[in-house]
Amino acid sequence: MGLRGFGSDNFSGVLPEVFKALEESAFGHQHSYGEDKYTEKAIEDFKQIFGEDIDVYFVYNGTGANILSLSAFTHSYNAIICAETAHINVDECGAIEKQTGSKLLTVPTFDGKLTLGLIHNHMHGFDDQHHAQPKIISLTQCTELGTVYTHDELKEICDFAHAHDMYVHMDGARLANAVAYLGCTPASITKEVGIDVLSFGGTKNGMMFGEAVVFFNTTMSKEVKYIRKQLMQLHSKSRFIAAQFSAVLKDNLWLKSAAHANAMAQKLANAAEQIPSVSITQKVEANEIFAIIPREKITKLQDECFFYVWDEDSAEVRWVCSFDTTENDVIEFANLLRQELC
Repeated sequence: MGLRGFGSDNFSGVLPEVFKALEESAFGHQHSYGEDKYTEKAIEDFKQIFGEDIDVYFVYNGTGANILSLSAFTHSYNAIICAETAHINVDECGAIEKQTGSKLLTVPTFDGKLTLGLIHNHMHGFDDQHHAQPKIISLTQCTELGTVYTHDELKEICDFAHAHDMYVHMDGARLANAVAYLGCTPASITKEVGIDVLSFGGTKNGMMFGEAVVFFNTTMSKEVKYIRKQLMQLHSKSRFIAAQFSAVLKDNLWLKSAAHANAMAQKLANAAEQIPSVSITQKVEANEIFAIIPREKITKLQDECFFYVWDEDSAEVRWVCSFDTTENDVIEFANLLRQELC
């Protein structure tokens, strides 16, 4: 890569505060498997955000967080309703279906967001022994297309699910970007709207590794510690995940980092849409930009500044900004786009 890439917020490094926290927690002995002062502190930090009546479990990665979340609410004869573009459907190598045994019922969307009308397509077959039983709806916030569910949209889905004896999971790998975009409190678009369980992202927002699973419906989390162990997501030196979370949650660093990434994405989108041969395909509400560009120019651009092709058929690409994306990065890439596409 020549310029710094826009391929993924997984490409970025680690926040200095996270590195410092890892260094500080590296000395001395602590109890293992979550029975340490750092894990205790991080759980208290989460309770400061979401309230006392939650359960928090730390895991290695996002796939593990999603499996743990969904396993707590489903049996192998259940089904999980999700958007066709959902990470659990597209980018987790069938892990959800393999580990939970539950069937994914996918829904095509225009913008990555589920609606009641779309969900209704799978609301049938209840009490039919030949049919996988829908039990949980999985929403991604922000969606895989960079769009953001509003408070009212989330509450409508949660109310509907609970009225039908179902649950709602939120894949919050980029939750910080959604909170920053909406300018709301984290609880207002999770716990307060009725989300039952949240996969809370860390890695895409400046951590080295680690995610958290936050249960708002704590009646369903009593046996989760056994599921986590079986899923090989129980870190013996749990303090090294926990210490990172305390660092990013302190003084709202996680939200400041996400807000910066969002701002850089908006700046890049504003510059790109001035180029006649670039067509922005989704609302830029977080840190991702989706655009159609001339197919023959993609490889040359990728050689200079890497990014992924999102849809080969339409030549739609994705550009992602991170906590460490600079204005100069955006300016240089925008200049490259103008040079090659104008």
